[in-house]
Amino acid sequence: MPYRAVIFDLGGVVVGSPLEAIAAYERRHAIPAGFINRVVVATGHAGAWSRLERGELTLEEFYPAFERECEAAGRRVAARALMELVAAATVPRPAMLEAIRRIRARGLLAAALTNNWITEDAGTGVLRPHFDVFIESAAIGLRKPDPRIFQRACEALRVAPAEAVFLDDIGANLKAARALGMTTIKVADPAAALAELEGVLGFALG
Repeated sequence: MPYRAVIFDLGGVVVGSPLEAIAAYERRHAIPAGFINRVVVATGHAGAWSRLERGELTLEEFYPAFERECEAAGRRVAARALMELVAAATVPRPAMLEAIRRIRARGLLAAALTNNWITEDAGTGVLRPHFDVFIESAAIGLRKPDPRIFQRACEALRVAPAEAVFLDDIGANLKAARALGMTTIKVADPAAALAELEGVLGFALG
């Protein structure tokens, strides 16, 4: 079955990685590497981070809630400073934007599928014109790796999962997409990921 769409995560794929910003915050404040991610995972569906990304908390509500969770886990985290660092890291990657342009020029559809939160500024919404479909977790109340958010993306694109390629930097999200039948590419090195995508699609992206 030929591919009809490419679905991109934003943070760590189309824009700079929030994971790198979080790691930088941990180094700067002598917090053990991976501590913040462990708090996010341990608090799960009901945790402040997950609730933020489903649009159930504003940033102002998130800050004290997440700080309490981190303190309960043994470390103090200044959530506002952390999220400011994350926001500063999300700078668009020109090579990814060029790849998206070429994908659409070839007649394929391009979608953004991002776990995000509601901000007072435009945030990643400034990237909307680059995509045919733009799905934000905070807007629909679902977040990756919930299978329903991938199904929502395919429905919006009017493609079957097997007709889509999905790029993300988080393994759990890729695993969920693969389980639905999507072809997946992990983005650790953006250039390597684009080279892999070129091989999958069969045409140059840069």
